[in-house]
Amino acid sequence: MAVKLTKNEQKKQKDALKQFQRYLPTLMLKKQQLQLVIRQAEAEIAELRVQQERAIGNLDSWIGVYGANKSFPEEKSIRTLVKVKEVKRTYSNVAGVSVPVFDSLEFEDIRYDLDYYPLWVDGAVFALRDIAKFDALIMTLEEEIRLLEKELRTTSQRVNLFEKVKIPEAKENIRVIGIYLQDQQTAAVVRGKIAKKKLVKVG
Repeated sequence: MAVKLTKNEQKKQKDALKQFQRYLPTLMLKKQQLQLVIRQAEAEIAELRVQQERAIGNLDSWIGVYGANKSFPEEKSIRTLVKVKEVKRTYSNVAGVSVPVFDSLEFEDIRYDLDYYPLWVDGAVFALRDIAKFDALIMTLEEEIRLLEKELRTTSQRVNLFEKVKIPEAKENIRVIGIYLQDQQTAAVVRGKIAKKKLVKVG
């Protein structure tokens, strides 16, 4: 885009450059903060998955006998005794982004016949609830990552725009206007000298 070769435009470009240079470090800091929080959330998910697999392994080892017994119909499976009613979340601000934070898990109140199920059914229900909690924690963190990655893309685009377009463009405009104004000043001085010589000759 062509710029006006005037002192007013030169000042405008200098003000814009100062603004870009002042805002860029803030954007870069935000970008770093977002990247750090995303990495931390990813590491937390990986750790939660390990813990969940361990919990599932522990549970499977002592309900395997019950699960393998074909006399128990599928609709009476221990797993049917645990149903999530609601995942409660709060929200937190991370680098200007509102992200979900896991608060608690509410389960359906399912009554079961203690005469029908084995003695350890209560323990199995608690264990399954813990496993369900891992799912809720992981889903919440995945949602946080999704929101932060979206903001990171926008922030990275702005950093690139400032670094590679706006700042170099403003510097170049200031340089071009400066050269033009200097040339105009030199030309004015030359014209002034010529006019003075003519006046001297006339006198």
